[in-house]
Amino acid sequence: MTIDQRQDRPTQGPVRSPATMPWRRVLGLMAAVLAVWLFLDANTLQHNAQVSPVGVRRTVALALLGPVAVISRVSQVSRIEEAANAALGRSSNGAGGHTFVVIGPTGPPPTVPVTSATHHPPIHPDITTLPPNPLQNPTAADPLRVLLVGDSLGLDLGGSLQNRLASTGVVAATLDGKESTGLTRPDYFNWPAELSSDLPRVNPQVVVVMMGANDPQNFLGPPGIAFGTDAWNKEYRHRAAQFMREATSQGAQLIWVGLPPMQDQALNAKIQVINQLQQEAAAKVPGVLYLPSTSIIGGPGGTFSPYVVKGGQNINVRTPDGIHITPEGGAVLSNAVVQLMRQKLGIQLS
Repeated sequence: MTIDQRQDRPTQGPVRSPATMPWRRVLGLMAAVLAVWLFLDANTLQHNAQVSPVGVRRTVALALLGPVAVISRVSQVSRIEEAANAALGRSSNGAGGHTFVVIGPTGPPPTVPVTSATHHPPIHPDITTLPPNPLQNPTAADPLRVLLVGDSLGLDLGGSLQNRLASTGVVAATLDGKESTGLTRPDYFNWPAELSSDLPRVNPQVVVVMMGANDPQNFLGPPGIAFGTDAWNKEYRHRAAQFMREATSQGAQLIWVGLPPMQDQALNAKIQVINQLQQEAAAKVPGVLYLPSTSIIGGPGGTFSPYVVKGGQNINVRTPDGIHITPEGGAVLSNAVVQLMRQKLGIQLS
């Protein structure tokens, strides 16, 4: 018998059909897996709902997740998630972990006198400038102390800027950031309280802040204040100015970095409002430099662009979500911050 003939021989024996499972059992297993996941992740889901914009969706989510989160904590089920996150080096406290990292040389913190800087009209229409106030040339034994603060975009900048500053060998840079935060929702994360804790710990001479992408939402009540109203603008400008005054209250100079253009047009319009209010607040607080990022990592005419040209090269500065900043974009923006520190604050950095 040839090989071809053997291959043509019909298969002997009964043909077995693949094993199947009743659809009701499949649905039951899926529901059980979903319930286990819900109880394990209840605290994180509840925090995510808390930070979401005020509205019907948030109200319904909190109403549904509240009892589940309570049961998860009382039954100690939530400890399983906490242990798993701890093993993976992650934080389960809300949407995104809280980052607090110090990089750079250490030295005895010198006494920083509290000074009152005189405010001058801006030379550049987009940058509030200070009178010449050069800081002492930092050294490895007496490093410049810089505090970097922000939300997820602030972390995009802060990670690159922290490495850039630490690479000079004369800067101790501390990064304090948390995703999905801002000035609108202190009930979720209170940045003024966090800053008041950071200042005595770091005793910074320079503070760099970038936040606000999560702020275009209603203020909680009662009474609530709707985003887009004059009352909201007034309250947000007031909160931004208060935060700036606190940052400079111990004599530190503050560099506030504006938000870049967003790909989504509706979000971009809201971000422009945030930028304007932050810049107006900066103009009223002595010791604050406002650095717009639009002309640094934005496209022509202040539009969104995933790429910018620097040194004859196209650099990818924005992530695919059209919101966040790539490490390369963070490096470009970091260079602009360092240049501002040299030019406006007189800080000598390599």
